[in-house]
Formats: sequence, structure tokens, C-alpha cells
Amino acid sequence: MVAPSSYRPAVGTIAIGPGVYKFRDATGRVIYVGKAKSLRSRLNSYFADLDSLHPRTRQMVTTATAVEWTVVATEVEALQLEYTWIKEFDPRFNVRYRDDKSYPSLAVTLDEEYPRLQIMRGPKKKGVRYFGPYPHAWAIRETLDLLLRVFPARTCSKGVFVRSGQVGRPCLLGYIGKCAAPCVDRVSAQEHRAIVDDFCDFMAGSSARFLKRLEQQMVDAAAAQEYERAGRLRDDIGALTRAVEKQTVVLGDATDADVIAVAEDQLEAAIQVFYVRGGRVVGQRGYVIDKVEDITTGELVGQFLAQAYGEETDEQEIERRMLPGAGVTVGSADDIPREVLVPAIPPDVEPITAWLRQLRGTHVAVRIPQRGDKKALMETVERNAKQAFTLHKSKRASDLTARSVALAEIQVALGLGEAPLRIECFDISNLQNTAVVASMVVFEDGLARKSEYRRFEVKGVDGQDDTASMHEVLTRRFARYVAAASESTDPALSPVDPETGRPRRFAYPPQLVVVDGGQPQVAAAQRVLDELGITDVALCGLAKRLEEVWLPAQEYPVVLPRTSEGLYLLQRIRDEAHRFAITYHRQKRSKNMTASALDGVPGLGETRRKAILRHFGSLKRLQAASIEQVMEVPGVGRRTAEAVQMALAGPDLTAPDLMPAFDPATGEVLTEPVTALTDRARA
Repeated sequence: MVAPSSYRPAVGTIAIGPGVYKFRDATGRVIYVGKAKSLRSRLNSYFADLDSLHPRTRQMVTTATAVEWTVVATEVEALQLEYTWIKEFDPRFNVRYRDDKSYPSLAVTLDEEYPRLQIMRGPKKKGVRYFGPYPHAWAIRETLDLLLRVFPARTCSKGVFVRSGQVGRPCLLGYIGKCAAPCVDRVSAQEHRAIVDDFCDFMAGSSARFLKRLEQQMVDAAAAQEYERAGRLRDDIGALTRAVEKQTVVLGDATDADVIAVAEDQLEAAIQVFYVRGGRVVGQRGYVIDKVEDITTGELVGQFLAQAYGEETDEQEIERRMLPGAGVTVGSADDIPREVLVPAIPPDVEPITAWLRQLRGTHVAVRIPQRGDKKALMETVERNAKQAFTLHKSKRASDLTARSVALAEIQVALGLGEAPLRIECFDISNLQNTAVVASMVVFEDGLARKSEYRRFEVKGVDGQDDTASMHEVLTRRFARYVAAASESTDPALSPVDPETGRPRRFAYPPQLVVVDGGQPQVAAAQRVLDELGITDVALCGLAKRLEEVWLPAQEYPVVLPRTSEGLYLLQRIRDEAHRFAITYHRQKRSKNMTASALDGVPGLGETRRKAILRHFGSLKRLQAASIEQVMEVPGVGRRTAEAVQMALAGPDLTAPDLMPAFDPATGEVLTEPVTALTDRARA
């Protein structure tokens, strides 16, 4: 490990303006590339106290042995140079985007004399225009089969094309009218390229123009009594209409936009992009990335825009080179839309927008949708991103090799004698001083054992004290284990129930206990193990802020590498404990709120209050019920039902000084608050 101070630039030597910087390791390899609006301010932040840096940033600056920078004139130039260097050097500490699956695309080989329509997967190639990607290859085949009737372009391979030209006979598609058969010179190269250009325009969103043109041609043919041609045009219109219907219509204003959504945690993120052209979703693509530094969602979106659209323009050759012997250009910025809808605005949105405008040659807007159809579409993309993220994590968790590696890494990092095959994690959840609860989740062989999950209601702690709550919960859990172990000779107290053959509650100890928190929580848990004389259970804590692993009586935490499978497993266990605890806490809080809202309602005793809660099930349903529906509860009359409805009429009516009261003379419910009645009585 290298001390960053050993290669820190001298004071005053770093430029102040915008630029791009590179960190290099001992071998001279570039390990990180970044851009900055102010190089001096940005680079100085890397040489702060190591303890104040994010673990990933700390690992990067201690791996590097040198830093260098290049000054540019504008932030747009910095953005362009950063992208170029990332593509050139492939730095290990930069965020890396990879497809979460191999999506097929409809490709048009514009770099050939006779362009071909085909399905392609994998990396994009120069001189090829892509439409999509699509979720399934069969969707492309169905669409292409319909469109070939109207746009009879070549779809055969090079071998078939050459062989047909040699024998002077086209393939089957040429005979049935779904190929113009340029192989046997039925059409010239220019005529075939015109067919392909029309196909590309249609796929890019100009479907309405083609439909109107065909409809007019059909009318003209019918007027000229060319009924066969009119019928063929009618069938062509039907084929185009069916092809358009296969692409989901989401917006009615011919919107040209890319919709981007992000689902993320501390180490990874899933990005989903829906491509909307002409108001239709014409493609979808997903990425999964490993985070290398602590960045916000806006910063992540900014990095994605720079790399994603930079890749598009590189592969399409924005310089618009001319094809040999063809009067058309290859490569354009057509894939850069007029709008880019994002979940969060990047902090450097102005240079990104300016760069996209340069690539597209016209206006490009980067914004967050606020309402309407675009907002609804963003929510759909977000759901897809979350689903993709969940699927990615589940695939990773189900990988036996990854689980074995994770347990081995935890064993080495914590200095355990054997891999922790059973891990228990504890988390505390509370809201101020109310409904303090705890959860215990169990993972065996790296997989969740939900049948072993337990939840606790903390009762012996006054106030909001997580360490005291953790002490109580662990004491209750391990006291049961110690009692069962000390009396294991008694069949009634055997760890295994003789009737069911299943382990009793808390009968088996874990190899590792994980607590949600840092040094204070770990110290509280260690006191429990010491008090009960337990020495064969390892203990650690996982702090949320920096994802550090704390061990008992250790001054400094253990920092696992960003790509560590062991850290990923600990995080997943901690997050599951948090989810289980917060779910129980919300149930308790909801029940307490419901009970407190009905406390003090005149004419409503304990028995009828329980009957009402049992009848409606939740406070929300009770609030939505009418007086007649409340009266359906056995023993509840109109006056009591009216009192219940008045108590739940508004958020402030459940406060003690706003509770409705009965008039002692008439017994009717009064709308005047109790406090006001009391004050008036005193007067």
C-alpha cells in the first residue's frame, strides 16, 4: 500500500480550470480516469485524511503511485476526453457497464453494396445501423416478416447471395415477392438501397408518412381501375399496420426519447433504458454495473450518458464517412433522441447536454418527467430496473461457487477456524421510543433459512437505546441456547423435537453472529457472549455508512474489497435482517396507532374496540367505512358509531384535546372539543 502523500503534487502546481486526470499504479497502468470543473479542488479531495475517504476511493489512492492531468478549455472537452481515455485505457476503478443479458437487435448492414437485414447480438459493429434491442428474437422475426412485404430488401447471407447470382436464380423469398432479388439484377444497387433507406426511415418512426403514401397510391390505383394493384397495396397497408401494432404505443405526440431508470445498492446498480421513437417503445436494453466509488444517482446517470452515447457515436462513425460507390452516408446521430428522461439530474448536466447537442446537431433535453404519460412510462422502466436488479442478485446468490468463495473470504477476513456455515444477523428497529422491535435472520450455506427467522419485541429498555436493545435481544436468544445445552440429557430439552424431527427454537448456535452497526453494537453483543460464557461463536458488525466490518476489541475495522463475494453476502444478510425488522416494526406501529386512535372514544369499551378492529382489520378500512357499516359490528349502536367516525374524521381529531364528547344532558355527540367544553365549564 502506497501513502498518497508520497506522490501528492506540490502546492500550487495543479491547474484551477477544467480538465481530465489519470491515476497510475506502480507499473504505469492507468487505474482511474476522471474529469473535473476545477482540477485543483477535485484532486486535493483525493489527498485528504484516509479515514475520511470512501473505502473504494481509499483503495484507489493507495493503489496509485502517480497522478497526472490535462487542462482543457471547456467542460464539454473534458467530458469528451474522459470518455476517450476510458475507452482507451479501460481503468479498473472506473464504473463499468455491461449488458445484463444479450438482447437481439434488428441490424441493417449499410456498409455493404447490397445492405442486408438480419438479427444480431453482441457488440455493435461499424457501418451497421441497429434497431432495438428487442426482448426476444421471435419478435424481430415476426416484425421483419411483415415488413418484407412492403420493403423487399435482402435478408440472405453472403454465401447464398453469391450462389444465387452464379446460378442466375433467386431464393424462395425472391419468388414469393419478399425480396427484390438484387442477386439476379431484378433491381439495381441504387434501387435496392432506396428500399433499405425507406425501411430504415419506417423503423425510425416515420410510419405515418408511409401509410399515408400507400393509402393515396391505393386510392389512385382503384380510380384507375387497377384493382389487383390496389388490393396488393391494401394488403401492404395491413402488414404495416400490424407491424406498428407490435410496437407498444405509449405516447400520442410522436415523442422521441430515451427513458432511463436506475435500481441500486451500495456496490451495484441496474440500469434499464427504453427507446421511444415516434411515440412507441421500439427497444429496450439493460445494464448491470459494479460501483467503484461512492456516487449519487445523478452522478451515476451522468457517467452512463457519457459512456452510452459515446459508444453509440463511436460505432456509427459520426464523421459521416462516405461509402465507396454509394451516394449515402453511413453513421449518424439518429440514435440520440430529442429528450433523455432520467431519474435524477447529473451535477454536470450542462456540459453533457452541450455534448449531446453537438453529436445530434440539434436540441437535446435531459430532464426528469414530472407528470402525465412520460412520468407513467418512467415508473414502468423503474419497475423493470428493479426486477432486473433482483434477478441479477438472485442469480448471484444461487451460484454455488460464489457462495463458497464468499464463506471462504469471510473466514479469512475474520480469522475464523472454519467457514461460517450458519450465520445469524440481528437488527433493531424503532421510531423514537415507540414499538422497539428486533429481528433475527438465519443464513445456512449462504442461503436464507426463512423457517428459522425470529422476531423480538423489546420490553426491558427505556428510551431509544440500540445498544441496550441489542444486549437484551441477544441475551434472550443465547440464554435459551445455554439452557438447552446444559440440560441436553433431558429428552424433553433435546435440540431436536422427537415428535417432528425438527430442531427446537434457538437450539443450535451459529458459527457467526452479525449485528447491524459499528463498534457500540458489537461491544454490546460481546458483553452478552462473555456474560453467558459462550466462546465458540464469532461476532462482527457491519456498519451501513462505509460498509466496514467491525470486530470486538478492534480499534480499526476490516475493509473488504469492493468486489468481495464475502462483503456481498454480509450485505445481503444485513439487508434481509433490516427488511424483516422494519416489516415487524410497521405492523406493531400500525396496531398501536389503531388502538390509540380509538382510546377514549365515549361509549366504546375494550371489548367493543377489539370487536371493531377484528371486524375491519385495519385503521384505513375503518376510516373509509360509513356509520352504517360500523353499526354492523355486534354491540355497536349509532351513537357509538358516530363517535368512532368523529374520532377518525381527521388526523388531528385523535389528539386528547380534540376528542369528541357526549353532552351529559342529552347523551348526544358534541362537535366541540373536550378542552373547549372544560374551559367553558370553568368559566
